[in-house]
Amino acid sequence: MKTAKTKSGYWEEFWQLTRRHLLVFFRNKVRIFFTLMVPFIIFVIYILFLRDLELGMANNILEKLGKEYDVSLTSDATLISHINTIVDSWMMSGIIAICTITVSFQACTTIVNDREHGVNRDFVSSPISHNLLIGSYFLFNIIVTVLVCFVFILCCLIYLACLGEFMITFVDFLTIFATLLFSSVSSVLLTVFISSFISRDATMASVNTIFSTAVGFLIGAYMPLAMMPDWAQNICAFFPGTYSCSMLRYAFLSTPSKELISYIGTLGLPFADELVAQVTSSFGFGIKFFGTDVATNYQSLAQFVFIAVLIAANVVSGKKLISVIGSMGKRIKKKK
Repeated sequence: MKTAKTKSGYWEEFWQLTRRHLLVFFRNKVRIFFTLMVPFIIFVIYILFLRDLELGMANNILEKLGKEYDVSLTSDATLISHINTIVDSWMMSGIIAICTITVSFQACTTIVNDREHGVNRDFVSSPISHNLLIGSYFLFNIIVTVLVCFVFILCCLIYLACLGEFMITFVDFLTIFATLLFSSVSSVLLTVFISSFISRDATMASVNTIFSTAVGFLIGAYMPLAMMPDWAQNICAFFPGTYSCSMLRYAFLSTPSKELISYIGTLGLPFADELVAQVTSSFGFGIKFFGTDVATNYQSLAQFVFIAVLIAANVVSGKKLISVIGSMGKRIKKKK
């Protein structure tokens, strides 16, 4: 009975710490606003500016092949509709991949804020395990990231439905949600590791701004990786977010790609395979690692490797975090 009570108390502390972080985060309306602002700004920019650019790229593919084979592809409204669905789904999944990282970074401000304002000193002076405290920060961050990103996924699906481009099946939705969980874990491990070296809100805000601006390019969310030079593609391949973005695109594009291939097959075009290959290479989910194509199953494996590496890195940074908290506590004791 004693052991059972001890375990029960252990998990009760863990949950109460996590609940405390969640309450602190969601009570701060300004923080919630900035958390939602980044993905929605990108979403609006895509609708107002980037969408025409991306659709123009797709139309250029159709025009080029049409001229080569003396066929008018851009006049086929059904084909254009399928292409638009591919492009919009491709971009929505990219924005969601960005969202998992930017939201997680915003959630990390709670950790930095606790450190700057001395909240951790209270935790240290209490009989709370350091491992419980660190673990609660991770769980809190994962919950926030998944919740906010799930809301944004619903917004993206509503947008696609309003355009008449909703082709997500129930299986696709489950795949998207499972990929979201997987991506959120890797994003949280990365952002918490970076945040463990930051102790001021001002520094965190600066890093957050820089990272939020660059992450879309680093994971290939704004433009197809195939458009980048080889050296840039190789750099992108070392970011876990690149694989999250690709796997989300696989989930979003699974049914639309099948529908596109099926429709092109009914047209009886002699260059059908070439058309499908060009569209899917530009708006697909392929990743090249030093010139080698990384298949979807290997992308999942790469994510597992990144997660394992980041867990090890966080174990080291977690110990560093504990030593910083401990040293603060020791200084307080000496003053007393």
